[in-house]
Amino acid sequence: MSVSASDLALRLALQRRLEGTAPAASPDDARFPGVADDDVPELRKLLPPSLSPAAVLMPIVERPEGLSVLLTRRASALKRHAGQISFPGGRLEASDEGPLAAALRETEEEIGLARDFVTVAGYLRPHVIITGYWVVPVVGFVRPGFELQLDAAEVQEAFEVPLAH
Repeated sequence: MSVSASDLALRLALQRRLEGTAPAASPDDARFPGVADDDVPELRKLLPPSLSPAAVLMPIVERPEGLSVLLTRRASALKRHAGQISFPGGRLEASDEGPLAAALRETEEEIGLARDFVTVAGYLRPHVIITGYWVVPVVGFVRPGFELQLDAAEVQEAFEVPLAH
């Protein structure tokens, strides 16, 4: 596979930036960037009393024509997040050893992307979702050659968007 010099430079920059990152400890440590400290108690009132830990994979596909981000459109029949554009992922289960395991497991279940195609680069800051999830994003580079098998109960479609976009 041949990638452009600019894509290679971007990949290396992302790897350097994410090197050594680790997932945040727990939902109890939830922070609200951009929200004034005085407003946090009011914001917390809008959330469920306890947050559910979750993880998503931010899959960056290394295509010869350029890096792209793999996204999904959630199935329209879902009770929560129906029809939303999202990264593959979901709630941590008791059997998961942490956010990385959950993100890879959920990605395999939802879209059939085998973990063998993913090289993990690191983690981004967790996000609190108003529906009560505390989501840890896992960034991973995906080599081409994979075939997706969508779980129609969870995912309506999967598509790629150029990272430059």
